[in-house]
Amino acid sequence: MKRSNIQSSFSRITTYLTRVSKAQDIRRKLLATLVILIIYRLASHIPVPGVDRQLFASIFNSQSGTGTFVSLLDMLSGGTVSNFSVMAMGVYPYITAQIILQLLIPIVPSWKQRMEDDQREGRRWMERWTYYLAIPMAALQAIGQINIFSSLAGGQVITNFGFSGENLLPSVAIIFSMTAGTMFGIWLGELISEYGLRQQGLSLIIFAGIVAQIPQNFGSLLSDEQNRIFLIIFMTLLMVITIFLIIFVQQGRRNVPVMYPGRRVGSRMSMPVKGTLPLMVNMAGMIPLIFAQSLLTFPAVVASFFILSETQWVRTVAQWTQDNFGGATGVYWLLYFIMVVGFTFFYTDVLFSQQNYGENLKRSGAQIPGVSRGEKTQEYLTKVLRRITLPGAVFLGIIAVLPYLISLILSGLNLPVLQNAGLFLISSSGLLIVVGVVRDVFFSIDAELKLHGYEDTLLVR
Repeated sequence: MKRSNIQSSFSRITTYLTRVSKAQDIRRKLLATLVILIIYRLASHIPVPGVDRQLFASIFNSQSGTGTFVSLLDMLSGGTVSNFSVMAMGVYPYITAQIILQLLIPIVPSWKQRMEDDQREGRRWMERWTYYLAIPMAALQAIGQINIFSSLAGGQVITNFGFSGENLLPSVAIIFSMTAGTMFGIWLGELISEYGLRQQGLSLIIFAGIVAQIPQNFGSLLSDEQNRIFLIIFMTLLMVITIFLIIFVQQGRRNVPVMYPGRRVGSRMSMPVKGTLPLMVNMAGMIPLIFAQSLLTFPAVVASFFILSETQWVRTVAQWTQDNFGGATGVYWLLYFIMVVGFTFFYTDVLFSQQNYGENLKRSGAQIPGVSRGEKTQEYLTKVLRRITLPGAVFLGIIAVLPYLISLILSGLNLPVLQNAGLFLISSSGLLIVVGVVRDVFFSIDAELKLHGYEDTLLVR
């Protein structure tokens, strides 16, 4: 790159930051977002009462698939699992409830009709029921999480936890505290969307938790004096390659040619305008990974209720389920990959059918050359979208199982720290979230600048 180009880039960045600092409402939104994220991080260090920290730490120190699985949960929760905080479940019960409702709307005719009749009222209805569904899901996940960790640790990670005798009231209080922690995190995310950066609340809550893990993971790399140099070089290359691939896939588009009708100006009719309809390679984003993980851990949650059954075959089935769905074995990662790929196609189809491009193009008078308007256009676009979704789905699947693949590759190099996949999640699933959130935040700030009359922003070349 020439020196003049570098100087021009620095000049544009400096101008951009100056404009952000001069816009009072943008400064206020950024400050509000920062304060709320600090409150969230402070609350994430409040532990659940009665946690046996030594017994719980033994799970993270495990070099088996158990340690990998718990590290995965810890990354997705932003480090709250390692503290066994009241916010150990993060905001994922709400996200899972939201996904379930989105998938059910096309299936339930009355819900679908409600969304089509009045979109604004339909969104309010969906938000309200998402909150209602998130509460029981958070409580169920809290019980399952405690039972799973107790099974993995070989003892009760929370002293005297159970729903019988003297343990009933303390156990109910613990479930309430963890559920309240999840709902508090969701409320903070809504505050960010209202007073901070719009539509970025829950994403920034997850983003803050992942970024907060980076110093600790980097310290773990430096603690290995013998392999320190190799680890730093390896992690740097892995992060650069992963970020490049994430941006490359996320920016991938298939531009479908569309002919828009000409406009009448007075007594004259202009010529038809040729345009394009961009279809994303990865329209589903991070949702398939979250939903696949939630669905895969659900059997382990259910099995945790039967692990102490008096019937032998019930205990055997429950133990097998926990070992394969709660311990991150090869079976878990294989199913994880298959489900991520499958959910990517399914969720993309659901989103695309709700947008109904065929009918919208027909109403505007636009047409894809060689394709009939209406239903035929929707079928053609769906076929094209499914074809380009394949590389995006496989990419998400590889991102999901990358920690396990790296652990397998490096297991024979006698580098124990590398066998803990928590160090790699920042470069795979975590980076997918981080890059996506940073990109969305940048576009949000850029849109705010344009509202202030600044047309020449970093997005304009």
